[in-house]
Amino acid sequence: MLKIATCQMTSGIDLSKNLEEAESFIRKAAMEGCNLVCLPETFALMPRGRQDVLVFAENYGEGPIQARISSLAKNLGLWIIAGSIALFSDKKDHVTNTCLVYDPYGAVACRYDKIHLFSYHTEEERYDEGSLYTPGHEAKSFILPLDNGTDIKIGLAICYDLRFPGLFRHLGSPDLIVIPSAFTETTGRAHWETLVRARAIENLCYVCAPAQAGSNPDGRSFWGHSMAVDCWGKILGEMGQDDNGVFITELDPRFIAQVRNNLPALNNRVFYD
Repeated sequence: MLKIATCQMTSGIDLSKNLEEAESFIRKAAMEGCNLVCLPETFALMPRGRQDVLVFAENYGEGPIQARISSLAKNLGLWIIAGSIALFSDKKDHVTNTCLVYDPYGAVACRYDKIHLFSYHTEEERYDEGSLYTPGHEAKSFILPLDNGTDIKIGLAICYDLRFPGLFRHLGSPDLIVIPSAFTETTGRAHWETLVRARAIENLCYVCAPAQAGSNPDGRSFWGHSMAVDCWGKILGEMGQDDNGVFITELDPRFIAQVRNNLPALNNRVFYD
């Protein structure tokens, strides 16, 4: 079994406070015997604007956020999917929204740069991630080996990626997809559960979606409702809109094999031009 801790946070502009809370959740997961901890998007910093992002952005492979999570993974001997952080890109005054995966030795096992950049415009709300973020261009997955010799293939996506099912097909046939998110209250209330469960059902895999919750100091409201869903679309764990904390679920490779044997939809796919 893969024992997974899904973390939900209400991150703000205080980097130290955010990292302390993330560490407390990671340590709790380690005490509960988890193999894998999943943090939400922008777990270390929820910026008020462009300048906050650029001030706290890091170069890949260095910086206090990366060092802190790497050290925790190594010292506690577990895998950490570090939600997302801002890393400087090649484009001036732009960053990538990057998910880094740390193995139990503290090394980066996988890097995924968010491909789809959120854009949403109404009279009340306006978001345009493309004005600050440089998109990634490659679907990413990695292998997490269990002690019994079973390899678990884990695919990565971030928040708005959830709306683009073609991305998940490029992951092949993962056993688990982890989607760190910060869904707004508006879009989350309408679509979050439907999209998370759909990705699990259509890919016949588990989905873990750790999320930002509540309202942060600058007034932005997030939907929360971090979820873990099995490959039949059943919700295994969920938090509320305003909760902060951790819930633990288990991935059973035998159940994945059973479902895929009974319903060989992945083998029945037709690819269109």
